[in-house]
Amino acid sequence: MQRIGVFVCHCGSNIAATVDVERVAQYALLEPGVVHAEDYQYMCSEAGQMKIIEAVKEKNLTGIVVCSCSPRMHETTFRNAAKRAGINPYMVEIANIREHCSWIHKDKEEGTEKAVILARAAIAKVNLNTPLVPGESRVTKRALIIGGGIAGIQTALDIADAGYEVDIVEKTPSIGGRMSQLDKTFPTLDCSACILTPKMVDAAAHEKINIYTYSEVDKVSGFVGDFTVDIRKKARSIDMDKCTGCGVCSEKCPMKKIPSEFNRGLGNRSAIYTPFAQAIPNVPVIDRENCIKFKTGKCGLCSTVCQAGAIDYEQEDEIISEKYGAIVVATGFDTIKLDDFDEYAYNQSKDVITSLELERVMNAAGPTKGHLERLSDGKHPEEIVFIQCVGSRDVTCRGKEYCSKVCCMYTAKHAMLIRDKYPDVNVTVFYIDVRTPGKNFDEFYRRAVEEYNVNYVKGQVGKVAPMENGKLLVQGVDLLDNRQILKEADMVVLATAIEPEAGVRKIATMLTASIDTNDFLTEAHPKLRPVESPTAGVFLSGVCQGPKDIPETVAQAGAAAVKAIGLLAKDKLLTNPCTAQADELLCNGCSTCANVCPYGAIAYEEKEINDHGIRETRRVAAVNTALCQGCGACTVTCPSGAMDLQGFSNRQILAEVDAICR
Repeated sequence: MQRIGVFVCHCGSNIAATVDVERVAQYALLEPGVVHAEDYQYMCSEAGQMKIIEAVKEKNLTGIVVCSCSPRMHETTFRNAAKRAGINPYMVEIANIREHCSWIHKDKEEGTEKAVILARAAIAKVNLNTPLVPGESRVTKRALIIGGGIAGIQTALDIADAGYEVDIVEKTPSIGGRMSQLDKTFPTLDCSACILTPKMVDAAAHEKINIYTYSEVDKVSGFVGDFTVDIRKKARSIDMDKCTGCGVCSEKCPMKKIPSEFNRGLGNRSAIYTPFAQAIPNVPVIDRENCIKFKTGKCGLCSTVCQAGAIDYEQEDEIISEKYGAIVVATGFDTIKLDDFDEYAYNQSKDVITSLELERVMNAAGPTKGHLERLSDGKHPEEIVFIQCVGSRDVTCRGKEYCSKVCCMYTAKHAMLIRDKYPDVNVTVFYIDVRTPGKNFDEFYRRAVEEYNVNYVKGQVGKVAPMENGKLLVQGVDLLDNRQILKEADMVVLATAIEPEAGVRKIATMLTASIDTNDFLTEAHPKLRPVESPTAGVFLSGVCQGPKDIPETVAQAGAAAVKAIGLLAKDKLLTNPCTAQADELLCNGCSTCANVCPYGAIAYEEKEINDHGIRETRRVAAVNTALCQGCGACTVTCPSGAMDLQGFSNRQILAEVDAICR
């Protein structure tokens, strides 16, 4: 029989307000194996941990139950305390009486009763616990960055500067991401290209950084410290070693009516193209879907004019397999599609554009060479209306429930830039709320109102209707004056919601990383581990984790880099001992467990088994403990009950259930 100590935490008033902690400790003493029970205000504090260590030594405890907050918060804390006291860390169990009890009960009697039951279940499990010893696994000193925007570039530079090899995988022909499409940045109104381009050049020139553009992650296997990743390097139809980036091929290409993705479809590009002038690498790519040569086999003009002989129509996709110790996801964002927002006439009028499209219009390298003009007729607008929160904070199921965070600021930026360069243009902004919580952000917004006389109207727009005279009739409401507004505008700019890049769900599946209902990657803990994925060895950088602006993205990129460096600096890692194991006498070799294992940790082998004196060769499951993450999927699917999980065995789980049902 174990000698168990039970320690009940008040958590200030978080637990004690709705749970009688003294009574929980008293009831715990009545359970089998419990020889010590006490309560304390903050068990996770140094004084609280010393109480545990002293009790272990005085009462010769062999097991510990801590009734406190979620094990996600302090399980490691209490395991380390047990280790210092001389107890195996895996003889510690946490009864979550905060999140599972005090926070969801208002009645103290109900809360106390449930806390006693949870403590009883944890005690029953500890009675069956056995000491476990973690194993070791090696660490590959190389990092993979998925995404080549500002988040991915900054993360790569920080890791590379620490002396580790880094690979950037970017699915478009150039690194740079969304920031490369911007004209100016708030709140300083710096030129976006002037900030970003040096970073791009630094990444390309860094001896520790290898860039795979026009490439995608195809497959991920392995575990923290030893991931194996297959990268599909798509055929550019260009020999990158030979190409000089002269641009003659793009100039001579006869197929020039393809909407430019970089200019958000507002301008055209050729079938062989470089996304933008500062692209890295400065090597074009052939769009095989639109290239005449690939469609009919009759053109080939680019090959004729290329003096370097860099055109390679026979080039094929290449699979590159590489090992990594850490993976950082920096897949970025896109704006939502507006097909369900017909009331704004986005698909009916060329003069209704999104804010990102306005960025391209105002950019000197954009489709209008930086001149503000109506896209329908090229005329200079006199009246521009901005509509905030299009698809953000949406309650109609068409858009997103969350705030996109950057829209208020970039709308103020656009309004200021327009009023500064074109004082004759009247600018009106319809908004729900103005949210400017960043450093110097509110002052920036106030400048737009007070210095540039931008007209902010608190209210929503119900409809935008194209008129026969070419103008747009904006129908809105002013909630402060409680009146309807009918306003004729030359252009309407929609501040559309942002969402994770379309391919992030596929990436999350390959990495077994968690995502929320909006497809943002979920952090391991929102406060204590904000840049770590619940999957060990996978880190988050930038908007893939949630809406944020450029400064916040760069800060998070640095944080993700530090976490990755901390991992890569280790030669070996301790592995989780709570892994699956197969009872060879019960295993029938059906492969059900191997089929459901998300980590590929289960294989099968032919083995001679001694079954009660009868020797025979059987096909049995073998678990690679280095790969196994202890998820338990195999244990619940095994039809013969041969699979069990160390630390969470079927016997232990049933003991907890029995204790709860008593």
